[in-house]
Amino acid sequence: MSRILTLPAGRRAKWVFFAIWIVAFFGISAGDLFTKFSDAEKNESTSFLPGDAESTKALDVTKRLQGGEQAATVIVYRREGGLTATDKQRIASDTTKLNGLTFAGTSKFGEPVVSKDGTTALITNQIEADGDGSRIQDPVEKYRKLVSDPGGGLEVKVTGPAGFSADAIKVFEGINGTLLAAAGALVLVLLIGIYRSPFFWFFPLLAVIMGEAASRGFGYALTEAGVTVNGQSSSILSVLVLGAGTDYALLLVARYREELRQTEDRHEAMARALATAGPAIVASALTVSIALLALSLAKVNGTAGLGPIGAMGILVALLSQMTFLPALLVIVGRKPFWPYVPHVGDSGTDATHGAWRRIGERVAARPVRVLVMTTGLLVVMCFGLLNLSGGLTQSNSFRDRVESVAGQELVAKAFPAGASAPTDVIVSDPSRVAAVTRAVSGVPGVAAVRATGQSGPEGTLLAASLSMDPNSTEAYDLVPKLRSAARSADPEALIGGTSAVEHDLRSASARDTKLLVPLTLVIVFIILGLLLRAIVAPVALIATVVLSFAATLGFSAVIFDVVFGFPGSDPTFPLFAFIFLVALGVDYNIFLMARVREETLTHGTHEGMLRGLAVTGSVITSAGIVLAGTFSVLAVLPLVFLTELGFAIAFGVLLDTFLVRSVLVPALVFVLGPKVWWPSKLDQSN
Repeated sequence: MSRILTLPAGRRAKWVFFAIWIVAFFGISAGDLFTKFSDAEKNESTSFLPGDAESTKALDVTKRLQGGEQAATVIVYRREGGLTATDKQRIASDTTKLNGLTFAGTSKFGEPVVSKDGTTALITNQIEADGDGSRIQDPVEKYRKLVSDPGGGLEVKVTGPAGFSADAIKVFEGINGTLLAAAGALVLVLLIGIYRSPFFWFFPLLAVIMGEAASRGFGYALTEAGVTVNGQSSSILSVLVLGAGTDYALLLVARYREELRQTEDRHEAMARALATAGPAIVASALTVSIALLALSLAKVNGTAGLGPIGAMGILVALLSQMTFLPALLVIVGRKPFWPYVPHVGDSGTDATHGAWRRIGERVAARPVRVLVMTTGLLVVMCFGLLNLSGGLTQSNSFRDRVESVAGQELVAKAFPAGASAPTDVIVSDPSRVAAVTRAVSGVPGVAAVRATGQSGPEGTLLAASLSMDPNSTEAYDLVPKLRSAARSADPEALIGGTSAVEHDLRSASARDTKLLVPLTLVIVFIILGLLLRAIVAPVALIATVVLSFAATLGFSAVIFDVVFGFPGSDPTFPLFAFIFLVALGVDYNIFLMARVREETLTHGTHEGMLRGLAVTGSVITSAGIVLAGTFSVLAVLPLVFLTELGFAIAFGVLLDTFLVRSVLVPALVFVLGPKVWWPSKLDQSN
């Protein structure tokens, strides 16, 4: 393996690797794969559904009954004191103008439905959504420009399923550009601070940019292969490549500088750096990528899609930093390190002195006490889990106020809240339509059930309007009761629509969490065991990371509620946070313990721990700050889920960097002593 890793440091091979990356970059740019990858995103909630979900089956039948997938546009007009004659004339005029617009797959707006109190009127049409976001977004934007908020006390909003879909799609437009700009600027500042050089930052950042470009090209290829990608997974991909790529660069460059102080030949120095730091970096990348790849087993398509997309991003980041960066650094030589150019004989990181050595010695003086205190602190933070809720829904998932949500609130003031997005009820037997209607109407929370006039060999479609917001947790919780009532009259009846889709997504997410959490732990354990050639050490390290994850989740739940005032978390949030925090948290333990094992071979476990912490402390801390910083930029995006995920991962990475890796893990190693390497021979030799 070492021989393969050192190839980019070769005198001729460096130019080959450099040329390959440059050609690939321009090829991806010429093919416009950046835009094609973004265009392949699917941000409608129905695209996330597992194939065996009841709402998926209902959607398929509904499509055939309606002649395609339909999304209703609901335009709501409201005047607090009651609609005036002028208002009604305006509604009629707007309807004429709206129906004069020509869009493929859209129906005409019908006559207005006026509320009993006379304050509100609704006009609706249907848009054929066939999976193309522009089929929804373009008409909705035109409708809004034409009718929204004319002033004079009349409120007009465009909402309904089409309005919500258009707002979701709009949020993700240009999101990658914003994210990359913010993350790139942050990484630039951090690299300048870390290297204290006006020039050197350019080279690792260029390698990261190469990796980012390649990930977009491979990402597009994955979408062509059928992988579901949405705006969230695309944003996470960008952060992963930037953060992980920069981390790998920091670790490699730190060892390269160390070797430049030992040998005059930069090719040999890079070869040594790749041979010594390379295996730990590769093991780290494999841990994260395999853990992410496990997400492919998820039932939720959006979660399953993040698996191959995220794993690909990590591997591409690894490839760029282990091939392009070494070749580039060997080509440019030592001068870009100015003003701190490493020369043979210069003093560098000292394994027997420095801040991290002093921290290790303080921990070693009272390891049991330190272990108990740090564990106790993390356990206290875990109690915040009692504050974690799944209250984040489509209605409150935007950080900024969007028109579809405002429109839904207007509808709810005068109509049943669910009137804008009725629940689909499909009756398989025409003779049981009346019985199903009575059964579903009798469920508390159902305001009305009406016929749609759409039927066929597969059944008859009914529309059930709920009394609550169809995008609320109350509506999601009502779905099992609706299904039970409908099947009491028709055993083959199906329940679909907005509320059912979200209910099924939450159920699938719960199943995914139960499957993927233990699977990820097994994967991480196997990789750690192979790398450290031990059993005790992997178990101890995984225990610290799991405790750190629980503490992070608990602390974050309190911050989301008390400080940010968020309504709750998405049901996929704990799983995503677990995968990233466990995989990335183990990353730093891999970097630390790989060096500790190397030092233990010569100096024994106790001194090996001290020396490993002293030598790796600075670079791992820098890597942790960079990774936390890149994930924190998710907060610039206007979605609560991504803000929460970015905060939790950033905080968790910093917690791992400054407390778990620096204090808790060393304390554990000092307490366990040589037994930490059991059953390897390393234990018996000390």
